[in-house]
Amino acid sequence: MKYIYSMVKADYLQRTRSYSFLITLAITIYAAYSFVPPPTASYTTLNVVGYKGIYNSAWVGHVSAMMTTIMLSLYGFFLVNSGIKKDIDTEVGLIIATTPISNFTYLLSKMLSNFQVLLTITGITFVMSIVMFFIRAGGAPFILTNFVLPYLFFSLPALLTISALAVAGEVFLGRRQILQYVLFFFLFGSIMANVVGHSANTLTTFIDPFGVNAMTNSVKDQVNTQYHEHIESVNLGFTFSAKNRFKTFVWDGIEWKGIFLLSRLVWVCFAFAIVYFSSFFFHRFDFRQPASKKKKQMTITGSSGAMVFAKGINITLLPPVITDYGIFPFIKTELLLLIRKGPKWFWLINGGAWISTLFAPLAVAHAYILPVLLFLQVTRFSDIATKETANRLHYFTWSSYKPLQRMLPSQMLAGVILALGLASPVMLRYAVSGDFYTVLNLVNGAVFIVLLAVAMGILSGGKKLFEISFFFVTYCIIEKLPVADYLGSMPHYSHTGYVFIISLLNLLFAAVSFGVRSYQVRHL
Repeated sequence: MKYIYSMVKADYLQRTRSYSFLITLAITIYAAYSFVPPPTASYTTLNVVGYKGIYNSAWVGHVSAMMTTIMLSLYGFFLVNSGIKKDIDTEVGLIIATTPISNFTYLLSKMLSNFQVLLTITGITFVMSIVMFFIRAGGAPFILTNFVLPYLFFSLPALLTISALAVAGEVFLGRRQILQYVLFFFLFGSIMANVVGHSANTLTTFIDPFGVNAMTNSVKDQVNTQYHEHIESVNLGFTFSAKNRFKTFVWDGIEWKGIFLLSRLVWVCFAFAIVYFSSFFFHRFDFRQPASKKKKQMTITGSSGAMVFAKGINITLLPPVITDYGIFPFIKTELLLLIRKGPKWFWLINGGAWISTLFAPLAVAHAYILPVLLFLQVTRFSDIATKETANRLHYFTWSSYKPLQRMLPSQMLAGVILALGLASPVMLRYAVSGDFYTVLNLVNGAVFIVLLAVAMGILSGGKKLFEISFFFVTYCIIEKLPVADYLGSMPHYSHTGYVFIISLLNLLFAAVSFGVRSYQVRHL
């Protein structure tokens, strides 16, 4: 255990010096600002059917802590779930495997470094919430415990659990990142569905790592008591209301009960238990395959001295190499790389979702199935402009003939072709009904998500930033937030304005991609 401090410190410094961390931190700070909207704003972040709390220290502290916990748990998993993968890619793991560090010690250090990264963002959000209190509260008394206790009991157990799940995901699923993302998406959604809007009881308290149920029921009880209502549902998230039509109430915070505090301790213990259990299955960077599964090695046979492969392929019979400086061979190659990436059986899931867009109600296919289907390709889209640097081939590809005129456009076009192919059933159904405006939105949206992946990949030099952003955008679409609607499935104030904004963003992403890549090529 004496090595933990050094390992956690080194891993933490390496993670926090990345572009993805800095950009995630900036997004979180902006989100913390929006968690406490102005009193005259037309939205609230915790709405009890037309009511919202007066800005005292209890309301600002609890709401900011709850929203930070949920949002950071949502995309924090994507930020920290590559700790073991980095050690594999950099071959640091081979050095660790020869040391006396136990599997549990190594995995525990990864969990703690994950937790430190998330805790850093949470700490900055905590300070931001206090600043927002003095900006928004309008002279209400400041009570420090109303900020400290919510962050302590909401954020810390939840983020520690997320950190442990990220480690377990890498141990059991390895490089199958898309499976990690999908399973976490459904796990997060199922937890929220079983705790939000349900009555407070022992079961919901213990299955809720975020503390959502305790807070929403406390707020609901306050409104029902003050206004003699019988409200059962609570909307958690950004809820908009025309002309700021909210009734206000005074809420003094949660009464911290022993059963709730015990549930927090249970989740902390559960996080350590996950890591301890995972240590029994950790590969310890030993990827040797049984002899029966190894590929046959290439041999040299034949009386003529020609090189013949084990499968019987004679290289002298291969067609001669023909030079082609066009872009179409590039597009074909990039498209094949996208399609062949990942396990083949995963295309059965993609195919099932693709077929369902043909027969499901059109509104459901457009608003729910298609965004999820596109998100399932997150590891493909994030790899479009980053695979050369990830595999250390950029020294060759960027020095090739006209890389900006041939390679980068072909990568973009291949991604757009794949996205349009996945969206083709929905586009066809709208075209048959004569709704060509929505078809245009779908085409624009397919171009948008591909160019976003390319721009973020080139800017950050990795895949994490886009994967986090894409997950966040998809979740916002499922939650019906119009600001994230890149596919045009929700009504907008101005049709022309919506198309113009998406088109402008596409041009911006393309310009950034070509500009930064041009700089990288010239300074290779």
